Amino acid sequence: MKRFLLPLVLFAGLSVVLAASLSNDPGRLPSTFIGKQAPTFDLPRLDATDRKLSPEALRGQVWVMNVWASWCESCRDEHSALVALAAKNIVPIYGLDYKDEPDAARQWLKQAGNPYIASMMDRSGQTAIDYGVYGVPETFVVDRRGVIRFKRSGPLTQAALDTQILPLVRSLQGESSDE
Repeated sequence: MKRFLLPLVLFAGLSVVLAASLSNDPGRLPSTFIGKQAPTFDLPRLDATDRKLSPEALRGQVWVMNVWASWCESCRDEHSALVALAAKNIVPIYGLDYKDEPDAARQWLKQAGNPYIASMMDRSGQTAIDYGVYGVPETFVVDRRGVIRFKRSGPLTQAALDTQILPLVRSLQGESSDE
């Protein structure tokens, strides 16, 4: 009987660890950037390569940055949720086009709809690295002071928008800009 006790205890322990890991939300990976200033960049826009965009230009407003690529299947899965969100005009959405060919990215947005106020080209992937991106898609909420307040890894869903992102955005939009 004792010889079966150790394997049984090990099995029970592994079962507890597995159950705990399955209850984690993979879209809520911890980020050291939450509560910190958004990393700076000065990247060309996908729609007008002679114009650049930086987080400093977005100060004073709550905004969402979605890291995406035309070659990314998960980005395609979340795209309809982004288009629907953009149509509601609740929060400006900016794209960070990650390691993508500009023509392919422009074609994808033309075909599927463009939810972005502007999309910046991150051809080298350095800006995504600066933001701690694990892989596309990832989405950030940035407050009026340029502080990252939320990060979601993986495709956005309507449920994530309704329960996590939009309540936070509305809360941040209600805050005074001098806080």
